[in-house]
Amino acid sequence: MFLKKSIIALTGLFLCLFLIVHLSANCILLLPETIARDLYNSYSTTLRESTIIKVIAYVLYLSIILHVFYALLITLKNRKAKPQKYVINKSNENSSWTSQNMGLIGVIILLFIIVHLANFWARIKLGIGEEVGLDAMGNKDVYEVTHTLFQNIYFVIFYTLISIPLALHLHHGLKSAFKTLGFYHKKGLTILAKIALFYAIVMGFGFGIIPFIVYFK
Repeated sequence: MFLKKSIIALTGLFLCLFLIVHLSANCILLLPETIARDLYNSYSTTLRESTIIKVIAYVLYLSIILHVFYALLITLKNRKAKPQKYVINKSNENSSWTSQNMGLIGVIILLFIIVHLANFWARIKLGIGEEVGLDAMGNKDVYEVTHTLFQNIYFVIFYTLISIPLALHLHHGLKSAFKTLGFYHKKGLTILAKIALFYAIVMGFGFGIIPFIVYFK
């Protein structure tokens, strides 16, 4: 059990780092289109062609798979160990709503990842669906793919709403990861809790607001 939880913690921390980079890149979309298009497409091309980035991408894919797989195993094992609810359930006194529903939140985020990969990764990387055009520099016009998607208000609302469970998952997960790995310094955990809250708010707000800004640009 400890090994499984450690894998979840380590892969989770790696994914937290990835989200910082991903959100930073998405901030390019906030720039004027004349600047954003070339910069965003050049950045995307660099990611696809760099050998180092390709290796990191495979580590990312593996991290997502391991994180989801072991989280699912532990969730199912915990539910199997407690098949019946107590007549008086005082779990709310010992843990937050988020910690009690991490499995549900994780499933919601997993469904989002699938939709996100279908909208971008499958189309741009695998060539599935409508062909992606080229910009004036000869790069795949990933900016146009993103901009077009976020002109659909339903996708905008979907991406924005998903930022809420994402923030909840990140807040609880970041704090829990360090505890799982053996970090129990009292003052350190207090500081970590504040960092986790700040991180979750920034990630949730950032990923949630950008689709709306692109929609109204």
